[in-house]
Amino acid sequence: MSTMGSSLCAAALLAFLVFSLSLFVNSWHFRVHKGIFTNGTIEDGFVMERNGLVRELNERRKEILPFLISSGVKRLLDESGHFGQHKSFESKHLDVSLENESDVSSGSIRMNNDHIGCDQLVDMKAVDILGSGYTKIVLKVLLSEGQSVALKTVYDQGTDMGRCLEDFKDPLGCHELVSFKLKKEIVLLQRLQHPNIIKLRGHCEDSVGAGGITAILEQGFPLQMIQLLQSPWEERFRVCLGLVRLLHYLSHSPLGSVALLDFQPRQFVMVSGELKLTDLDDASVTEPACQMDQDCILQFPLRNFSLPCSAQGVCEGLNEMRNLYNAYRYFFTYLLPHQAPPALRHLVDHIMNSTGELKGDVNDTLEAFEDMFHLYKSGLHLDNMPSSIIRDYAVMKGMSTSGNMEYRCWPSYNHQGCMLSVHSDKEAAFICNSLPQCTSFSLSDQRTWTGRLLASFQSGFSHLVTDGNSEVYLKKTKASPGTTV
Repeated sequence: MSTMGSSLCAAALLAFLVFSLSLFVNSWHFRVHKGIFTNGTIEDGFVMERNGLVRELNERRKEILPFLISSGVKRLLDESGHFGQHKSFESKHLDVSLENESDVSSGSIRMNNDHIGCDQLVDMKAVDILGSGYTKIVLKVLLSEGQSVALKTVYDQGTDMGRCLEDFKDPLGCHELVSFKLKKEIVLLQRLQHPNIIKLRGHCEDSVGAGGITAILEQGFPLQMIQLLQSPWEERFRVCLGLVRLLHYLSHSPLGSVALLDFQPRQFVMVSGELKLTDLDDASVTEPACQMDQDCILQFPLRNFSLPCSAQGVCEGLNEMRNLYNAYRYFFTYLLPHQAPPALRHLVDHIMNSTGELKGDVNDTLEAFEDMFHLYKSGLHLDNMPSSIIRDYAVMKGMSTSGNMEYRCWPSYNHQGCMLSVHSDKEAAFICNSLPQCTSFSLSDQRTWTGRLLASFQSGFSHLVTDGNSEVYLKKTKASPGTTV
């Protein structure tokens, strides 16, 4: 990133800190001017605002409490089992520190040697702003030892903070209230650990002033759906497979069946080609209660689905079905069918029909995806391809081409040419035969995430060069007289 860009990011961070400080100062002045005693009582409006904020804070505490109790953390309760009531924001804020929450299980981040805390953030360098929303802002930073991580913290200029200030006129109390979403997310990231959930590297909680709390995450990049639509089918399938594996885990998680209430592509990031869930603050681990079947209606803009109300008065499976249909309408519809290998299209059609009509559960869907993955990775879907097809090509091992006459095909791993994944030289020969411009192809030791080979297809080349990691296949019937072999 340019020096100017780094300076802008640093300036942005400084602005947030200054804004937080100004909130604290403004809050103090507000209390001095509004908290005037008249016959021993505080102004009624201020009392109402303070009590309203107290109620909101306690509601947020109730929301996060089940995760803490299930983790063995019960110190948020007073001796009678109720929430302690704080009497003054100036002297004592509601305490929802996360210090003990990360000691609750063997899988906790406190048990990991690579845990990152407040000390490691002292000399960090801001690199970029990765994104922001109603509640939080995400920054890319470099730590002193060179690690690149993402910091997620409360967005003091976000919509949630603005609404709170408008309602309660208490900057410090509002910062505490808005922080609850991030605290909930940190606890969930500690409890829900899966390859397709962003890894929590640590957190930093500053109890002084309005410093708030910061989640330290592995760095991902915002999901670019348009870019993904232009990528090879194998990469799009990888995203869908990872998503199904995630939904299967969420349906059987340590917390129960987890519903992603704000299921959108923007809730995900990409890390080294893998899709990862990064926003969990709107997750729910409670199946809806019901008295009759009509209470278990799953509503979407174009479709409604209904489930029976169980004898226990719960819409069992509703969380799972919500996640599955959202996966269908936001991901599968756009990423799975287009350019699917012909031999796998009947399996793709089955998945699309099953998830689009919710005819199966997440177990069925995962099984279908894993079956298709096995066929694709092993090359078993190519059994009907004639083995004699490779005889049409002369092979030159230990060689690569130079002076290539490139042509583009879509979608390609190389946007300046035609590079596709193949299971073997036989599949590469089959593809070359189907491309009118193709006269040769090269195979190297490069492989995709499935272990498939990467093949480069050319319409011609000027000469061969020695390359121990490559081999060239030249079509016998289309050898050009000007080509040096």
